Amino acid sequence: VCMIDLLGRAGQLDKVEALFNGIPFEPDAAAWSSLLGACRIYGDVERGTHAAEYVLELDPMNAGPFILLSNIYAASGEWDHAAEVRKVMKERGVKAQPGRSCIEVKKKVHEFV
Repeated sequence: VCMIDLLGRAGQLDKVEALFNGIPFEPDAAAWSSLLGACRIYGDVERGTHAAEYVLELDPMNAGPFILLSNIYAASGEWDHAAEVRKVMKERGVKAQPGRSCIEVKKKVHEFV
């Protein structure tokens, strides 16, 4: 997964795909998620759609792939596709967890949602 993430962050999506094709086992959800994240960064709709399909097959209740794919579509102006992804997410009952941040001040921890 580390090599996939490293290559993906560097924009070497062709090399990630070649790596996937060359390994003797099926990539797991974390590997596909790394590729999906890189596709969001670099706006690769086709690969992002493909990666999201695999992640959702392996981890269907994970909100992350739905959100990433929706964002990929939105960034490319494919608003109908973005809305469809969000609709499917809602129909399946998949909910995103809100982000949280914590800070310690005078030995007391404060949490923000």
